[in-house]
Amino acid sequence: MLFRSPCTDAILAEVADPSQILAISHYSKDPRSASMDARLASALPATRGTVEEVLALHPDLVLGSTFIDPASASAYHRLGLRLETFGMAGTVEASQDQIRQIAALSGHPDRGEALISRIDSALAAAAPPAGARPIQTVVWQSGGMVPGDGTLIADLLRRTGFTNFAAARGLGQADLLPLEKMLADAPQLILVAGQTAETGRGDDRVLSHPALKALKSTRRATLDPKLLRSEEHTSEL
Repeated sequence: MLFRSPCTDAILAEVADPSQILAISHYSKDPRSASMDARLASALPATRGTVEEVLALHPDLVLGSTFIDPASASAYHRLGLRLETFGMAGTVEASQDQIRQIAALSGHPDRGEALISRIDSALAAAAPPAGARPIQTVVWQSGGMVPGDGTLIADLLRRTGFTNFAAARGLGQADLLPLEKMLADAPQLILVAGQTAETGRGDDRVLSHPALKALKSTRRATLDPKLLRSEEHTSEL
């Protein structure tokens, strides 16, 4: 199997035997874009996903993103390689569906169910008390980027006692929330996610601007950018 997506790399590493994984995405070797344990990623081979690299590994199955280049997908089909693609999961349920699919493809559906059980237990432990008022929260990425609704992080916020403050004010996926607007209409909590491989270097000074100290009723905390990995990269299995 070959895999070329940071998110799906992480799932595959949980449900497949190491010997089944011919390669992961080169993105999973980069701490800014990896979703999996760095020590595990370093032990696995990786490709940049060219058709030539994939053919050289002679995989039974290629797992890719729905963002895969159409020319590459067509080449896999012409060459007789099985390609299974996965989109970006926008909800916990959609993510768990992908876990089940990948676990089934790897021949270990029981491992998929075990992983889903761990996720369910973690969500139950993180659920807010009954009747608790949701905390208005901005997830702030490099340069002031915010996630919109219909994303996995928005679903996780809702399930753990928070609301997507930026989305409630009309901002969509990957929109920018300028510092001035943050100061004029502040949330209760800012989760600073910082730089990722997807956002690029950006202007991270925005996220730690001294003017934010004026928001006396707003708390700030760090959110691991790994929790915001997109699946705009493909992987082979």
